[in-house]
Amino acid sequence: MMNRRSSLSRITASALLAVSMLLVWCAPALGQAARRARTLASYADPFVGTENGGNVVPGAQVPFGFVHASPDTANHNTAGYNPYENVLGFSQTHVSGTGGASKYGNFLTTPAVGALRVANLGSPKAEETASPGYYSVRLTRPDVKAELTATRLVAFHRYTFPASKLSHLLVEASSVVQPERGEDAIKNPHAVDCWVRVISPNRVEGSGNFVGGWNQSPYTVHFSAEFDRPFATYGTWRGGRVEPGTAAAGSEGRVGAYATFDTTTDRTVQMKIGVSFVSPERARANLAREVPGWDFDAVRRAAEAEWESVLGKIKVEGGTEEQREIFYTALYHSHYMPHDLTGENAWWVSSEPHYEDFYAIWDTFRTHFPLLTLIQPDRHRDMVRSLVDTYAHTGWMPDSRIAGANGMTQGGSNGDVVVADALAKGVTGIDYAKAYEALVKNAEVDSPRPLYEGRALADYKRLGYVSMNYPRSASRTMEYAYDDFCVAQVARALGHTADAEKYLARSKNWANVWSDEARSARPRRGDGTWLAPFAASHFYPDRDFSYWDAPFYEGSGYIYGTYVPHDAQGLINKLGGDDQFVAWLDAFFANPPTRDPAFNPGLYNHNNEPDFLAAFLYVHAGRPDRTQERVRRILATEYKTGRGGLPGNDDSGAMSSWYVWGALGLYPNAGQPFYYVGSPVFRRASVDLGGGRTFTVEAPEVSETNLYVQSATLDGRALDRAWLRHEEIARGGRLVLRMGAKPSPWGRGERPPSLSPPAKTITK
Repeated sequence: MMNRRSSLSRITASALLAVSMLLVWCAPALGQAARRARTLASYADPFVGTENGGNVVPGAQVPFGFVHASPDTANHNTAGYNPYENVLGFSQTHVSGTGGASKYGNFLTTPAVGALRVANLGSPKAEETASPGYYSVRLTRPDVKAELTATRLVAFHRYTFPASKLSHLLVEASSVVQPERGEDAIKNPHAVDCWVRVISPNRVEGSGNFVGGWNQSPYTVHFSAEFDRPFATYGTWRGGRVEPGTAAAGSEGRVGAYATFDTTTDRTVQMKIGVSFVSPERARANLAREVPGWDFDAVRRAAEAEWESVLGKIKVEGGTEEQREIFYTALYHSHYMPHDLTGENAWWVSSEPHYEDFYAIWDTFRTHFPLLTLIQPDRHRDMVRSLVDTYAHTGWMPDSRIAGANGMTQGGSNGDVVVADALAKGVTGIDYAKAYEALVKNAEVDSPRPLYEGRALADYKRLGYVSMNYPRSASRTMEYAYDDFCVAQVARALGHTADAEKYLARSKNWANVWSDEARSARPRRGDGTWLAPFAASHFYPDRDFSYWDAPFYEGSGYIYGTYVPHDAQGLINKLGGDDQFVAWLDAFFANPPTRDPAFNPGLYNHNNEPDFLAAFLYVHAGRPDRTQERVRRILATEYKTGRGGLPGNDDSGAMSSWYVWGALGLYPNAGQPFYYVGSPVFRRASVDLGGGRTFTVEAPEVSETNLYVQSATLDGRALDRAWLRHEEIARGGRLVLRMGAKPSPWGRGERPPSLSPPAKTITK
């Protein structure tokens, strides 16, 4: 007979084996449950794009909030940040993902311990972490932990000091991000007049006047900083001279105030700082309204909840963990800019919504605005209303705008595209009649400052192209032609038939800088002769031309030859038909960037916006399989996790928005109401359109190898074209793509809209 102990052991072993088998069987389900339990915000990494020229801000912000509290470092980029340099402090305002000269970096706050000094405050860092709405780091030199969170107009700081009677917080009124050096330094952002004032035992207020940056126009911004306990001592400084006990200071150079606290027992000091373009009093009111209490964690949770809400507008299933992290980080970046400054319009009196820091619509009109049309329709409407209101009060609709003035315009008047896109997609609540006035002015009035607003039209209207008498002549011609097409669409929708025909005819002007010999766009002189010698692959700027003086802005004739959003069929005709066009595009994509010192980044170069549409043009030639190949390769090679995860400047969310579209398996032709169908990354993606409407893209068999669409249904009915009308998405529905490992004939028949008809086949 088996003894009782042996029997129990066997029973225990059997039970353990059963439990183990149960865990094995359930592991996939448990893993899926764990993934489902993970918040969407936890997938977003604020550090992606802080290297490799992404110029992304890693700090704390709410969606489209003006305050973006973030570390500023030595040797920084336009975002004020370099992950390998000492932290100088934490300023409240930033632009994110931009090139060129910067703006902001205002009201730098720096913790210090021991004998007070106001220079050489940079500190190494450790334990740096960030998540949507929150940033934390330990500054090792003063041994202070800094935590940041934010609302729209208020930054909330929490500092944990060592035990000391000399724990300081310094607030500099004159700080600004100033990354460039050398002969152009005078054009960089810099303070011209600033002041601070200690107005109570726990409050400091002040203002800064600044000039330079992406535009040279001055701007003034104000702050009110409140601390959660009275100062032990306080003072101000001007230049490098500290003035203990002084309650006010003003200067053309560095100026700020400091507060000293005894942290021997209570080591935590909190500070709330409200900002305003209107006045210090308004900054104080913003602070009281948005953060009335002192619960840092509650403000952080509220910021995180805002991010969870906007990221929840698109929910994906399938894909790898890395792909989901890239996707939600990209969607997160798409909610940084422009900044919502409604109620903060210091430049004119208006009841309209007000947004600033569009930076460059030349970047964002292609992917960012169309994305917001679907997932942030109210925000998008208000942004367009703000652009129209800016025209009504300044005389021009901006293509670039920051801190109350227009910035530099790289190419066309691309606010035209934004308006046309909104109208074509049925966005309501916009004064389209007033918007059309702005578009007609762009198309008809030769701007006295075409670098900052409008167009250079003298040659364009007389010759049908911008001659080499003007900088960026060939790329401007290509862009002006599409802008004219967009003006024509708005004119037709508003019943201006004659105008519509006029601008539609002008939209064919792209062909006036098309060279059959070069098989690309090519600069022309005023007498009609072509630039020679010339190579379609030659990238500008180069050793002879700067960014702003070259005949192409950041591109080549080949690159700008692909920029015909309205007339892909016309381009196909120029190249001799579908097969020749496909071969031309294949050659374009077969030459990867080299990025050598001679400014020759290859033909297709994803780190800049003029290339964005190129991969989708295959659909116009009946080869959506080529689009599927190219897009999948771009998604896999150009975007990654980690600090260097972007291929270049995020350009105010334009680069990130491209990934969102590509991963969904869709892509907008901005300014027109249709979308290309590509090759989705995820098994299922649901887009919340608001009003109870959802559009879902399903691709059950999708994988790394199953990247080709074999067949498709839309709302249960067969879909044989590789593009969708906006109305088919906007009403909500279900697109199902059956995927396979080999190209198929799907989508080769009905082509997307184009200005030109196919060339007639001549038979003998």
